[in-house]
Amino acid sequence: MIVTDETKNPAIASIESMIRLRHAARELSGFPNSPARQITSGSHKSRIRGRGMDFEEVRIYQPGDDVRTIDWRVTARSQNTYTKIYTEEREKPLVVITDLRANMFFGSQRLKSVAASEVSAALAWAALSSNDRLGGIVFGQEKTANIKPKRSHHSVLTYIRSLNTLSAELLKPRQDCFTLADIFEETQRFLMPGSTLFVVSDFLDFDEHSHHLLFKLVRHSKVYFCHVFDPLEKELPPPGLYAVTDGNRRTILNTSSKTLRDSYRNTYQEHVKHLQKISEQLRIDLISFNCSMDIMQVLGRVFGKHGRQKK
Repeated sequence: MIVTDETKNPAIASIESMIRLRHAARELSGFPNSPARQITSGSHKSRIRGRGMDFEEVRIYQPGDDVRTIDWRVTARSQNTYTKIYTEEREKPLVVITDLRANMFFGSQRLKSVAASEVSAALAWAALSSNDRLGGIVFGQEKTANIKPKRSHHSVLTYIRSLNTLSAELLKPRQDCFTLADIFEETQRFLMPGSTLFVVSDFLDFDEHSHHLLFKLVRHSKVYFCHVFDPLEKELPPPGLYAVTDGNRRTILNTSSKTLRDSYRNTYQEHVKHLQKISEQLRIDLISFNCSMDIMQVLGRVFGKHGRQKK
């Protein structure tokens, strides 16, 4: 499958840039599903009674064991009933949910939609490197792209193509068809129990309904929030007049008012505090991505050799 960029527009997540993240993603040795951790999910082995992949041992038969697993040879020799124990590899996919709605089409240096796409692509490559099945949903303004969990290079490229396509759709501003609550609800239908879930968003419309749905998600999955933000969302630029645009219209922003600046700063701080509180309550790992920074540096600090996740 040959994948190339149709355009080189900086407002669109570049396919070539997302493909180049593959090599850097291999260095995320502390990734949740990597063999080095085997904590939350991914390819790991579990002992089961029944027909599995690999024979492990025999033990005394216990009530409830499948009679088909009885080892008749050992039973005949020992005069006691023995059953076979098998080892089965159970796969728990890694799912990446990417928010590419209208709010993400914002940025002072790099658009949040582009940064979110690159974060998602890096996570997808890391999943493949960890030998896990990668799946996910990309939410645009009006459309979604669903990628069923598969362990394949093709699956990652399909995801990257979807990120590119739906980020390009943001050049044509439309009314969002999905709320964050809608995203969580659709994710709940898509997700397999035991999956590792990454949600990449700015979470600006997180509300009580979102909280309720999120509570259901964390009951059966390990959840990570990848909070993507632009420096301009934290603090307005120094007092003055600034030209701003949504790609179609252009207007002037006056940042001279101290009241406006304080209100703006406080609103963002409250949003972050709320997100942190929810994450702590539900034991969600919150990872923040400043659009002005290299996203692989952030992922490296969290999932690299010396990252906090590898303990």
